[in-house]
Amino acid sequence: MKSVYLDHQASTPLLPEAFEAMRPYFTEAFGSPSSLHRFGLRVRDGVKTAREQIATLINAESPDDIIFTSGGTESANLAIKGFADANERKGNHIVLAATEHPSVINSIEYLEKHHGFTSTKVPVNEIGQIDPQTIRAAITDKTILVSVHLVNHDIGTIEPIKEISKITQEKGISLFVDAVAAAGWHPIDVQSLGCQLLSLSPHRFYGPKGVGVLYRSRKARVTSLIHGGVQENGRRAGTENVPAIIGAGVAAEVALRDMGDRIAHVSRLQKRLYDGLMNRIQYIKLNGPVPGTDRICNSLNWSTEFIEGEGQLLLFDLNGIAVASGSSCVSKSLKVSHVLSAIGLDHALAQGNIIMSLGKDNTDDDVDYVVETFAKIVDRLRTMSPMWQEFQEHKIDSVISPTGIGQSFTERAASVSGKPAH
Repeated sequence: MKSVYLDHQASTPLLPEAFEAMRPYFTEAFGSPSSLHRFGLRVRDGVKTAREQIATLINAESPDDIIFTSGGTESANLAIKGFADANERKGNHIVLAATEHPSVINSIEYLEKHHGFTSTKVPVNEIGQIDPQTIRAAITDKTILVSVHLVNHDIGTIEPIKEISKITQEKGISLFVDAVAAAGWHPIDVQSLGCQLLSLSPHRFYGPKGVGVLYRSRKARVTSLIHGGVQENGRRAGTENVPAIIGAGVAAEVALRDMGDRIAHVSRLQKRLYDGLMNRIQYIKLNGPVPGTDRICNSLNWSTEFIEGEGQLLLFDLNGIAVASGSSCVSKSLKVSHVLSAIGLDHALAQGNIIMSLGKDNTDDDVDYVVETFAKIVDRLRTMSPMWQEFQEHKIDSVISPTGIGQSFTERAASVSGKPAH
């Protein structure tokens, strides 16, 4: 059976170059980078090189602006909670996009519950993009931080960070950008973006798990969340995960070197996958922007009417294809994705949700196999769907058109009620 991995937004395989670079730091180069003897100094030099490699990937002003953490989630927590703690005398209000990652949303909810902060979630349009002017309107005299992701983790939407940063700079407010879904697949220049804080997760671009990155401009004060020693210049206590840091540095260097080729390759495959599914399957909808300048090059989020996500996911796996699902059954939650809710997606469509994310090693044959297999899965599941049978008998309406160019939930409701959509 053919095996196809289309879950690169969850994690990527470790680069062989990164693995080989890490290997000595498990054996002979085992010292602590805080130690002053030669065993420690060798390791310290390796961490220094990795810090420089990460700084170069995002064009940081200095390698000293790079803080190593345990992952993207800790980086987001440190950015938000650490910044709030260091700057609460200036204000206690945070502005964020309604579609932020749970690590961002939950960190802010923690501040609201335990530290008296307030927040404003700004809405997005039907493809998940923010109007920068909604950020401007949400800012108050108590606002100290704006948090907006560069690329959405669910639907791949690219946000207008430069336009938003012009507003935050004008207001004298710091900007945190969650770039976990973007790094390695989209050029990142923190100086051009105008952000003061930015998070990365190397295992999303062929680095190891167990290490994250927070870029912190010298203009942004952040209080450490983990107390102990003076590692990471006192910003994150605890002995560093040296092998993972070394691997992250190599992955960053290779990502920068190969980014043009990677983007060109996966963009072509993304378009092939998009065209194939739109032409092959009826009543299927792409969530987020169509492939192009508003969407990350490696990810597509699909909703298929009349079937739910868990059944699709299981049949994909039985056919050797790894994809992700945002359905409630798979996520062990009673709620559908807050991102899909924010773009106004019909509840049933949100449950029939599949995320396909491509990688550098995928091929045309992989894409063609996925298209044919998905079509068979849809046919099989629909034959078992009571809703599909009712639709065939014209007892219910479709939310989306046969060609996939469908109405949003609000537009559909408006067409039924005769009232304008908002």
